[in-house]
Amino acid sequence: MITVASYNMHKAVGTDRRRVPERTLAVLREIDADVIALQEADRRFGRREGVIPLHLLEEHSPWKAIPFGARAHSMGWHGNALLVRKDVVIADCEAIHLPALEPRGAVMADVRINGVMLRVVGMHLDLSGLWRRRQAHAILAHLAASSAQHPTVLMGDLNEWSRQSGCLRDFGHSFAAAPTGPSFHARRPVARLDRIMVSPGLRVVECGVHNSAAARSASDHLPVWARLDAG
Repeated sequence: MITVASYNMHKAVGTDRRRVPERTLAVLREIDADVIALQEADRRFGRREGVIPLHLLEEHSPWKAIPFGARAHSMGWHGNALLVRKDVVIADCEAIHLPALEPRGAVMADVRINGVMLRVVGMHLDLSGLWRRRQAHAILAHLAASSAQHPTVLMGDLNEWSRQSGCLRDFGHSFAAAPTGPSFHARRPVARLDRIMVSPGLRVVECGVHNSAAARSASDHLPVWARLDAG
């Protein structure tokens, strides 16, 4: 089994409007996933440094951030970051440039977990439905063009309010969505903006929304998670 999770951490600013990275990390420890896709993990301006200080991640968590090398102080690329357990082998990683009116991107990594090579894509798509579909097509084309193919999980904040149309229909041709449930807004979740989708070769055994007291206060989104069978 491999446990994955996706979390729009809202730059560690909670529903109380306070920025508390330690609280965000506490929520991640509650989920205790093997791979975590984070959105809004970096500050938007200046050096775009990671909201969770690297020393905090190193000293008080079982994870490491996959280095994409875009900016020295950033955790990821355009706010998208991937965390894996410290003993996970990172075989490859890269940023995916997306068409957009405002800065948007996705990140991809091939990691070996429990003897399984898994491809992980983290994303935060546009507010515009037209641009979301263009971004979905760019991600799918990037995956199709890869010289190596592995079981793949797509995770992130898709900003898609519909249940089956838009970019969900585009991804649905090749990926199955885990029925995690509503994750936004954290205080009263009604929208399934955060998604986990898997390729053939991966089976969702269990999934859900992490709706703890800490999660309800740490961000305006709740984390979503899934346990996958890669056998």
